[in-house]
Amino acid sequence: MPQGLLGIEGLSRPEIQAILDRSRDFQPRGDQRFRKLDLLRGRMVVNLFFEASTRTRTSFEIAARRLGADAVSITAQASSVSKGESLVDTLNTLAAMHPDAIIMRHAASGAPHFLQRYLETPIINAGDGTHEHPTQALLDARTILDRGQTLEGLRVAIIGDIAHSRVARSNVHLLSKFGAHIVLCGPASLLPRELENIASGVTLTTDMNEAICGADVIMMLRVQLERQHEAAFPANEYFQFYGLRLEHLQLAKPEVIVMHPGPINRGREISSEVADSQRSVILNQVENGIAVRMAVLESVLGAKKNGNAAH
Repeated sequence: MPQGLLGIEGLSRPEIQAILDRSRDFQPRGDQRFRKLDLLRGRMVVNLFFEASTRTRTSFEIAARRLGADAVSITAQASSVSKGESLVDTLNTLAAMHPDAIIMRHAASGAPHFLQRYLETPIINAGDGTHEHPTQALLDARTILDRGQTLEGLRVAIIGDIAHSRVARSNVHLLSKFGAHIVLCGPASLLPRELENIASGVTLTTDMNEAICGADVIMMLRVQLERQHEAAFPANEYFQFYGLRLEHLQLAKPEVIVMHPGPINRGREISSEVADSQRSVILNQVENGIAVRMAVLESVLGAKKNGNAAH
């Protein structure tokens, strides 16, 4: 049964490296306008998003069209799910229309994995609950590499709402495969102790200064209020202890880069001075999202064409 891209955890280092290498071919060169390719001409992908998204959904659409494929986007509000149709019936209905891949975001962890067992159509996971967001980790790695950094031996501080972050989990899986040292940092209530055992090279701390000290990469996370059932931190209190400010950068390596998967909540997770500084690569991440997702689509649909699967 053809498989799409369900997560980083199940990928090998060479498989990840192949996607990162190929994505470089799809990055824009200077001021040149991107020329539309026909690598996936005649193919159709469906974007099925049960959660709100701007960056991921739009970049998947652009990536598909730049490769010559057709892209159709469906939100939960515009689908029959809003009329009570089950997720399985919705996916079976879409599969009966014979798309070449379904790109899916869902609030339930493991939803794409469950459905892939029953569908012939490859599924690309665009984020499932608090589990994984594989293409975000891939574009983050591409962005780090673009700044001349090797992933091997890097000290990466991931700071914020770790408990609810699929971005953190995918990045831990990816970076640990390349020998990076990862420090997860956040309030104790948002920092599950079991994550220390998720992969090699992972440590936990509630002290932001300790996490940032000597860091090559600082990756800030959004506080996911929509997933939190406990009382939320007041914005000013959270920012006081876990908001990234200019003075924090003095603790890191001189060439440190600052990342954020977006959307940014300025004044809660990060100051405007840092977000707009030369150390910030946040907009580079957005741009690399298209190149990386082009590489993923080519890999999945190319494998489907040849009768092999990307795992």
